[in-house]
Amino acid sequence: MARLVDHSALRTNQAFIIGLLVLAFIADWVAMVAIVAVVMTVGTIWPKAGLFKIIYERLLMDRVVAPDVIADNPQPHRFSQGFGATVLGVALVLFAVAAPVLGWVVVGVVVALAALNLFLGFCAGCYLYYRLARANVSGFKALPMGDGPLGMRPRQSS
Repeated sequence: MARLVDHSALRTNQAFIIGLLVLAFIADWVAMVAIVAVVMTVGTIWPKAGLFKIIYERLLMDRVVAPDVIADNPQPHRFSQGFGATVLGVALVLFAVAAPVLGWVVVGVVVALAALNLFLGFCAGCYLYYRLARANVSGFKALPMGDGPLGMRPRQSS
């Protein structure tokens, strides 16, 4: 059963992820990568406690960004965020074993996928989630909304 998801909150989250990770790269600030990974992990485990969501709801919603609430499944978005946090964890391991170039490449992948979602509406993590759901993998139950391409933002019904 689909629930309502505020896609403006998702896009705000992606914008923060992109901005902070690009800042981390420019400043060569690995600690910021760790902070973003922790924030993403917390937001995955406890969605209402996610820092970027709190900033959106308390400071930006209705003042800067209008809500975009549509029928959608929250599970693929949470999976995607958790997967992104895990990938950032891999980057942190690479930094720890003195492979900074590879670490920044992995961070760049997270930035690129978040940008793909923010600007084009394609969520690679959601695509993977729905593929796993269609393959009847345990724990992946939500099926895509509508008949659009897998991973694309659902179209709002008129």
